[in-house]
Amino acid sequence: MRREVTPLEKRYFSLRVFGCQMNAYDADRLRSAMSAKGWTETDDEDKSDFVLFVTCSVRDKAEQKVLSELGRYRAGWERAKRPGVALLGCMAARVGEDVAERFPWIRVVAAPDSLGGVPDALEEAYLNGSFISVKGAPRGLSCVPSPRSNRHKAYITIANGCDQFCAYCIVPYVRGRFESRLPGDILKEAEQLVRGGAAEITLLGQNVNTYGGDFTGNLSGYRFSNLLADVSSVGGLRRLRYTTSHPSDFTDDILDVMRSDSRICPGINLPVQAGSDKVLREMNRRYTRGQYMDLVRRIRDALPEAAITTDLIVGFPGETEEEFEDSVSLLRDVRFDLVHTAAYSPREGTPAAKRADQVPVRERARRLVKVNGIQTEISREINERLVGRTFEVLLDEPAPRGEGLLQGRTASDKVVLVSAPKEAAGTFRMVRVTSSGPWCLDGELL
Repeated sequence: MRREVTPLEKRYFSLRVFGCQMNAYDADRLRSAMSAKGWTETDDEDKSDFVLFVTCSVRDKAEQKVLSELGRYRAGWERAKRPGVALLGCMAARVGEDVAERFPWIRVVAAPDSLGGVPDALEEAYLNGSFISVKGAPRGLSCVPSPRSNRHKAYITIANGCDQFCAYCIVPYVRGRFESRLPGDILKEAEQLVRGGAAEITLLGQNVNTYGGDFTGNLSGYRFSNLLADVSSVGGLRRLRYTTSHPSDFTDDILDVMRSDSRICPGINLPVQAGSDKVLREMNRRYTRGQYMDLVRRIRDALPEAAITTDLIVGFPGETEEEFEDSVSLLRDVRFDLVHTAAYSPREGTPAAKRADQVPVRERARRLVKVNGIQTEISREINERLVGRTFEVLLDEPAPRGEGLLQGRTASDKVVLVSAPKEAAGTFRMVRVTSSGPWCLDGELL
């Protein structure tokens, strides 16, 4: 029997976010949409009527973490039938209904392409206790994300899905085919975010460089470089970032716009994934090591202050020791500021997962330890050269560790920790770097 909500009845929700920045953006929009429907966010899950899990499927480890967390809700559900759980995002697209059979406290399941239907589904599940698998709903939520987890910074997804179909990657199967959002909608959202206090915006996409390639008619020819120029000129915006770039689609017009506008930050994530041409070809990456190195040279020639980060997979099926050493030598040749490393993780349904020549798990782990050790020293050496220099830093939140410390980032995306009062959060301050480590800098306010 359907129950009714009284005007004074409070409904509470909590958010758990796993994975990438696109999930953080989706969570901020869910936060805003739920608040608009009269729900109240709380960090106290014992008080929650629903806990929203925004999930990731990029690696098996990400899914296993969610499964482990889901088990924590058994006692509360068996005792009081609360809180319910909404399983949302990439993992929901891949195995959502199967997981819901294992965990009956999952009452709502929605893939990334149906998040627009989540608020109504949660209302319905709250009122009658039903299980709802959201399908055919709008891909996105129409609201601008406010409130946000960090009011000084904001994300905007500029395109959904991916058409690259890298051999190891599950993203095209769970987020769908590539689809650019209209530039007018993005600009309107950016303007609203800045009015709401955002000093820095990051444009998000699985491959931002192909933005606009699917446009026709009046928008035909409008590309990512055009969007960068338009968003960076929004009044009141201090900084603009973007991620992620695919090396095969990174064109010089992007560098031209970045060089001409200091508001566009010179921090570039450029996933290479492997240093061997054979492995790159089998990954379906569509570029060679030589082409990648040439792009890095062009970036550094155009933007001398650029900090280049990358993603690297070790132990891809069939990767020999010699091919692995090609990746090791690439780290030494390029000298990335930071590398997000991972041992290859088979994802069911992808071409690489079907291969018979899987590298043993222990060997993948050994290779991961080796590249991490090499890159740690490279990052340490790069950061040591910044000691004594002064940078403008957006102080945006308390540091994860350290009483009285705020965390911020330079324009090139270096993390800086400084001793500062909480009231300084959200301000741009000049900071002198006093010491460094491989992952962050320590500084003092000037």
